[in-house]
Amino acid sequence: MQTLRFAASPSFYNDLRQRVNAHFTETNVPQTGNWWLYSKAIILVLTCIISYTIVVFFTPESTFVALSLCVILGIATAGIGFNVMHDGSHGSFSKSRSLNKVAACTLSILGGSHFMWNLKHNTVHHTFTNVDGVDDDIDLRPFLRMCETQKHHAMHRFQHIYFVILYGTTQFFWMFWLDFKKYFRGRIGNIPLTKDNMKISDHIVFWLGKFLCYFLFIGLPILTVGLVPALIGYGVFVAVTGFIISLVFQLAHAVEHADFPLPNDMGHFENEWAIHQVQSTANFATGNRIVTWFCGGLNFQIEHHLFPKISHVHYPQISQIVRETCLEHNLTYIEFPHFTAAVQSHVRYLKGLGQA
Repeated sequence: MQTLRFAASPSFYNDLRQRVNAHFTETNVPQTGNWWLYSKAIILVLTCIISYTIVVFFTPESTFVALSLCVILGIATAGIGFNVMHDGSHGSFSKSRSLNKVAACTLSILGGSHFMWNLKHNTVHHTFTNVDGVDDDIDLRPFLRMCETQKHHAMHRFQHIYFVILYGTTQFFWMFWLDFKKYFRGRIGNIPLTKDNMKISDHIVFWLGKFLCYFLFIGLPILTVGLVPALIGYGVFVAVTGFIISLVFQLAHAVEHADFPLPNDMGHFENEWAIHQVQSTANFATGNRIVTWFCGGLNFQIEHHLFPKISHVHYPQISQIVRETCLEHNLTYIEFPHFTAAVQSHVRYLKGLGQA
């Protein structure tokens, strides 16, 4: 594979990093999580445990109540992914490496693999954001056309409609297909899985996590409530979780004005890495406290891509610094004022690509 390189003079990022570091020095605040993050983690985890326990072991006679609990379980699980797993995988949940590891491993609840996620998300996506053929997050072919360089199919004319159903299947395919595809193919994108980057312990954790997820969300419910009710409840749970996770992540990159840059024939990008991140990423609903609380700061996606090692609880404070620095360097800071505006932009973006 051709080696990809960004412009060698990171003048924008050096300037921005100095300002952000100065902010934390002046405020004397750690860049990792705090009581605000830990309180969210406790609330979300308890909500997940309580709703799961009631629906599996004390199943309500009312179908409506039981399915509502499955919806709540799906929402809480997505919240854990945004707030606990995501920060933990980036090492920003806590100062403790062990606690970060535990937080990252909650990905097993989502049916995913912490090891696979680290390579796919932290290494590839955060480096080559929106680069077709490299960034796995925009590779939903043949079902969705996510950028102009991808092949167009007739069905894409309706992708702005059926994406809702497709996003609802995300977690199901994550549990049963996507990780296994990478595992048995022996590579994640263009990164080969070798003894150096995937140790025996990683193999063991991979399989244990999968079996634990299957037992908790399929096997045990079948034993306690029966086959058909368990499968219906599981279907509602994975549909809610998958749709929420997919939508939130796509609103950060697959929207109008976001760039999908490609390297030249030599494998070089025009801009430095940080400018690449700003131009390919968008924020949304940053003034909405509820959205910010639940999404784990993923609505401050520009700040997250520039400073993934800083916990999301600090993004509202440093966002003004990022905005001002982008303005001084003549960079467009893409932001949608409301959640609905971002969703509408995503739909228009998919519709535009589908009509090509």
